[in-house]
Amino acid sequence: MDKNKQQIFRSGLYLVSTPIGNMEDITFRALSILKKSDIILCEDTRRSSKLLFHFEIKNKLQPYHKFNEKKISDKIIDYIKKDKIVSLISDAGTPVISDPGIVLVKKCIEENINIYPIPGPSSVTSSISISGFSDKYLFYGFLPKKGKELDSVLKNLSSITYSIVFFITAPKINFYISKFKEYFYDRKIMVAKEMTKIHESFIREDLKLLKKFPDDLKGELTIVLSEQKKDKNFEKKISESVKIEIKKMLKKYSHKDVVEFISRKEQLSKKIVYNYCLKLKK
Repeated sequence: MDKNKQQIFRSGLYLVSTPIGNMEDITFRALSILKKSDIILCEDTRRSSKLLFHFEIKNKLQPYHKFNEKKISDKIIDYIKKDKIVSLISDAGTPVISDPGIVLVKKCIEENINIYPIPGPSSVTSSISISGFSDKYLFYGFLPKKGKELDSVLKNLSSITYSIVFFITAPKINFYISKFKEYFYDRKIMVAKEMTKIHESFIREDLKLLKKFPDDLKGELTIVLSEQKKDKNFEKKISESVKIEIKKMLKKYSHKDVVEFISRKEQLSKKIVYNYCLKLKK
């Protein structure tokens, strides 16, 4: 490489993207900055040490995760101010995206400390690129675990017309799929498993036709829901939670008022709400 074109590494925080599975996906630039780093912050030293060992990098690893990031971020800032190079990596992919790091990034911005992105592998863009769905997408990441909070999030997301990307741990896949069928039943789905690894697989199906996964499924899955269908003849169904709400409201309010309120609130046709109310009164 021409010496005049070689990158000069300055002190600051470097967000270094690492492979999501296949070690060969690491970039030359990522390797260069990791070798130059005084400290490499990582989620799990056991996992990251395998990456560094593979590429013969002997820099010092320091744990940086959701349980200690607030506690040690100030120390990291002071270290960078001493003209040091600090890199942040996640277990896989691009740091900070559904991973620890935002606390440190915000502190660097407040302290006017340089932050450098070192782009590379990302399960988000990789999954979107092969999904066959719209390239206009919303990345959400990990969903809430609790029922009411989850229902609220999915209800809001159901009005998004773009493709949507989620991260889901394998043991919870069947639970979330059942919820998706309630709020996104008219969409297609792609489930990406073991991306870039030997046993990578991609399942594409109409969401309403997707069958249950084995209970012993392991790992982390990337889920892509297709853009919302634009079918004029399609009628959105009433979710079970809304049905319960309608039943309660009919005890206090008129048929007409319930239809007006629910259709506006849930973005449902008045016809479908009206028909359900009639069914309850019979």
